[in-house]
Amino acid sequence: MQTPSSDPSERVGPAFSVDGMLLARNKTRQAIEDIAARIRPGMIEEDAVALAKQTLIDAGMALSWHPTRVRFGANTLKAMRQASTPGAVLGEHDIFFLDIAPRLDAWEGDGGKSYVVGDDPGQARCARDAEALFHDVRGVWLRERLSGQALYAYADRQARAMGWELNFDLPGHRVSDFPHAAIHTGSLAELAISPSEMRWILEIHLRDPQGRYGAFFEDMLLDDAHYPA
Repeated sequence: MQTPSSDPSERVGPAFSVDGMLLARNKTRQAIEDIAARIRPGMIEEDAVALAKQTLIDAGMALSWHPTRVRFGANTLKAMRQASTPGAVLGEHDIFFLDIAPRLDAWEGDGGKSYVVGDDPGQARCARDAEALFHDVRGVWLRERLSGQALYAYADRQARAMGWELNFDLPGHRVSDFPHAAIHTGSLAELAISPSEMRWILEIHLRDPQGRYGAFFEDMLLDDAHYPA
């Protein structure tokens, strides 16, 4: 693991633990898969949010440091701080994503991923591309150690080349022992240094230029050892 910089934006709190952060991250990724496996066409978005919250409670992660979000259909276009249009129902051929932020003891988890039901090829490509672009940007970070600003400029260019719009209202952020906001509140897209491992969440939110749907993927910046081959 690389040595974190001395930049104030990368400070951590007194409870920070590498093992704790990785445990929170891994349990977050597993919870995402567990929640997604229980979502079905015909479900109302608000019921899916309740299901997600209960799944986290059942997994021993009752506390969250930001709201638990599930977005269906056209609501996948919205930035996280925008409220969903109420009553959205997941269609037979539809897209949805999860964004969860459980606290495990003192440590913050944060993760998101998109899924499709049915066989709409555009939605399926959007979901795949959001995750693929995350790993593309992560690979550039590993190889070239670009600044956060340069990484998001690269992500924007790549998203356009793929036929999508990158939503800069989701510009990445710090993660740490809770609460990271007491340490640093700036975004990854504004960071003038190369981000250190296990300090930042890289967010990729793609939107269809025709305004029909979007897809989201986020995870902690980590090296390849933390991802399946």
